[in-house]
Amino acid sequence: MADLSVLANESFDIIFHPVSNCFVPNVLPVWKECARVLKSGGLLLSGFANPALYLFDDSDPGKQTKLNAVNKIPYSDEESLSDEHKQVYISKGCPLEYGHTLDDLIGGQIKAGFYIDDFYEDRHHEKENPLYELMTFFIATKAIKK
Repeated sequence: MADLSVLANESFDIIFHPVSNCFVPNVLPVWKECARVLKSGGLLLSGFANPALYLFDDSDPGKQTKLNAVNKIPYSDEESLSDEHKQVYISKGCPLEYGHTLDDLIGGQIKAGFYIDDFYEDRHHEKENPLYELMTFFIATKAIKK
């Protein structure tokens, strides 16, 4: 998603970008490529995790009774997890994740040539983690290419 070089400039009217930025270390090239391949006036419908999600250790959410911030934003599993923990993720087929700043997630769209036309927040519906009862953790934007 950060390299769409096989696609021609200004060749799409709409991009639907579900929550997936958490799998790339740098989200800014993603927004630049979206802007490049969208026609003027084209729509970018994008979803992503609120960066606050990455502040907390949720490795065993059912055991949490208190929330303690243990990470910083931007977040990277590559930098924050022990080698042993990373191997457990990899052995289970789980991807490593990255938590980006709101400046990169929302401001990055604007800097790439979009204007934000709409904004939506949604709650995570798992009840096993007390964190999900406190705030919304998913964000969606409707951006239009200038």
